[in-house]
Amino acid sequence: MTTNERDMYLDLLARVLTADLYDESAWLALNVSHWKGALNIAKNAVVRLLATQRLALVRCDPFDPEASSQGTRWPLFGYSMMGLERMRNLRECVETVVREGVPGDLMEAGVWRGGGCIYMAAILKTLDVIDRTVWVADSFEGLPKPGGRSGMREADLSDHPYLEVSEEEVRANFARFGLLDADRVRFLKGWFKDTMPTAPVGSLAVLRLDGDLYESTIDVLRPMYPKVSPGGFVVVDDYFSWPGCRKAVDEYREANGIVAEMKRIDWTGAYWRK
Repeated sequence: MTTNERDMYLDLLARVLTADLYDESAWLALNVSHWKGALNIAKNAVVRLLATQRLALVRCDPFDPEASSQGTRWPLFGYSMMGLERMRNLRECVETVVREGVPGDLMEAGVWRGGGCIYMAAILKTLDVIDRTVWVADSFEGLPKPGGRSGMREADLSDHPYLEVSEEEVRANFARFGLLDADRVRFLKGWFKDTMPTAPVGSLAVLRLDGDLYESTIDVLRPMYPKVSPGGFVVVDDYFSWPGCRKAVDEYREANGIVAEMKRIDWTGAYWRK
């Protein structure tokens, strides 16, 4: 594969994974709302009834290239919510650690449909890298309830079916792209507070956090950041948009004397290099 062919493949893959190619990706599947009122009560009843028949109520919003690039929507189709800008950042981080020989595996904690991890696996494959593992870490049951350790009020999306993607579904998504390699893709299933302290991970070159909440962020940082190699990257998907996530990161950095510059990716994502 030439450099040009590799670039074309990875650029196209990023657009497929983020559903940037399809007008229909902007359509919004309406879910059960917690708001009160006669209109919402009626809508909720319709949504629940349709769900029993494996049908959905969809609002056909127009495609917005900027929203697709920035990842400001929940795509009806696609495998990642991160948008093209955060996807490009992820590629840059992976290619940098490979090029510079920074030791360690790659991990995403909070994977939804697996798009980010699929992309990392594809990048490694196009570079003929066979000595790094992609760790796919998630509850595969959606978000947990906020536990209150942040001392602040956080959004509770624990009962949102859109966010509940099973391990079997994510494995099937890897297989669709020919990237379900048992030797190089490993799954960590469970709440981060339970899986991270004993995860059989040696060193990490890229650690990507997408847990949204304070606890889902701090419960990864504490056991995993010490495993990030010097020169490795820590990417935080929700730093500028989820206050609990930002608080966890800021507290951890301050407590551990981390002064590396926090760089902005887009409206929500940030990263630093160890």
